[in-house]
Amino acid sequence: MENAVAKKLDSLVKLQKVDSKIDNIKKIRGALPEEVRDLEDEVAGLETRISKFHNDLESLEAGIEEKKQGIKTSETLIKKYEEQQMNVRNNREYDAISKEMELQTLEIQVAEKRINEAYIKIEAKKEEIEAAKLFIEERNIDLNAKKEELNTLIAESEADELKLEKDRIKASKNIDERLLLAYNRLRENAKNGLGVVAVQRHACGGCFNIVPPQRQADIKERKKIIVCEHCGRILSNVEDVIEVEKPKRTIRRKKATTEK
Repeated sequence: MENAVAKKLDSLVKLQKVDSKIDNIKKIRGALPEEVRDLEDEVAGLETRISKFHNDLESLEAGIEEKKQGIKTSETLIKKYEEQQMNVRNNREYDAISKEMELQTLEIQVAEKRINEAYIKIEAKKEEIEAAKLFIEERNIDLNAKKEELNTLIAESEADELKLEKDRIKASKNIDERLLLAYNRLRENAKNGLGVVAVQRHACGGCFNIVPPQRQADIKERKKIIVCEHCGRILSNVEDVIEVEKPKRTIRRKKATTEK
């Protein structure tokens, strides 16, 4: 059992070393991967916006055609009412037809107003589409430049990263699934990506809180997995740093001699 725990700890230390090397490679790339993703999302959002603008244009143009058809219908009715007015038998019929003509005339005026408003909206939408297209061009220039830079960095470290990924898989095989899951969770929550640390100068190598002597003794025995009481990181071993006391410098003073 003791040997099994020691092997698990050794495998965890190896895995942590590999992960730290992978983290260092990713640090070289800095914020580039996030910047590329952000720009891709921004371009995709702009393209969706342009698509929506085109749908709005189609809707406005369809509305204009509908209003034009309505105007034609009203004009046809007005001509019909004009012919009917010529054959009315009394003032009551004449007034009734006149009201219908006025109503159709009003319908034409409202339709023409709506058509003019739609044309104004269409021009505004077209301007927005052009502005969005120009912005996409600018964003794509930035995106391509950052992608090229990122691809160069990835190509430079690709061989090392592939080897490290193989080493990671190899190291992970010697750790049971539950412990590996806990380790990965610790790494995700830690800013420095450390899930396994050593005790240095009697303190946790992750959060730097003091580890009690008895706990340090348990860690040295390697009989069970010990975690930091404060940060939860796995404590792999105790690295004793012995401070050697520096010898005190003695200053020899020369005896002052006085000639008589």
